[in-house]
Amino acid sequence: MTLSRWGFREWGGSLAISVAISLWLLDAGHGAWIALVGFLWLAIAAFFRQPVRTPALRGEDILISPADGTISAIERMPHPSLGADAPDALVIRIFLSVLNVHTNRSPCAAMVVAISPQDGKYLDARSPESAKENERVDVTLQRPDGLVFGIRQISGAIARRIICQLSPGDELRQGETWGLIKFGSTTELVLPTDTPCDVLVSLGDTVRGGVTPLVRLIRGGQAARD
Repeated sequence: MTLSRWGFREWGGSLAISVAISLWLLDAGHGAWIALVGFLWLAIAAFFRQPVRTPALRGEDILISPADGTISAIERMPHPSLGADAPDALVIRIFLSVLNVHTNRSPCAAMVVAISPQDGKYLDARSPESAKENERVDVTLQRPDGLVFGIRQISGAIARRIICQLSPGDELRQGETWGLIKFGSTTELVLPTDTPCDVLVSLGDTVRGGVTPLVRLIRGGQAARD
């Protein structure tokens, strides 16, 4: 099991504590409890798992999911990740439970245009208000064909730290990992409303980051052009 380097403080620290407790239990003659300690560490480590995924066959017209989880909303609304003067956006929202992989991945090849962190609350990530009021990071990206789109990382009631390892000018490959939200949270894929595309998922669908197609861009349209 490959573990994310962004969770080293948690899984590495808990490993050291688990080893110390296990040695103490063994010395005290309570070796039977070591299995429980090991199970608890595995539960913590599993949250930071980062499976290797290859989206090479998805093609440049496909935007793949930026996160694992469940599609919790597909709606049209103004969205800051596209800029203050941008048209209303198509927002595909993904809810991540504590059992999901929490690394974020790039939906396609793109360049980072802007990073905008915002302070906020820590409401339950399952509530509609959390997407507007919780602490978040807006990432604005631009495809080689000129299409500007966004990804929003949103904290939850348990998630208290958003990691975004990006800077303006960075170039991302499709499926490349670039960040993580610690514990239950939400990730959004954001496209301008006038983007010619087909949405390939429905409410309640389970998606896998770096694998599941979310949107197919229609070539020859105004936003996705040759």
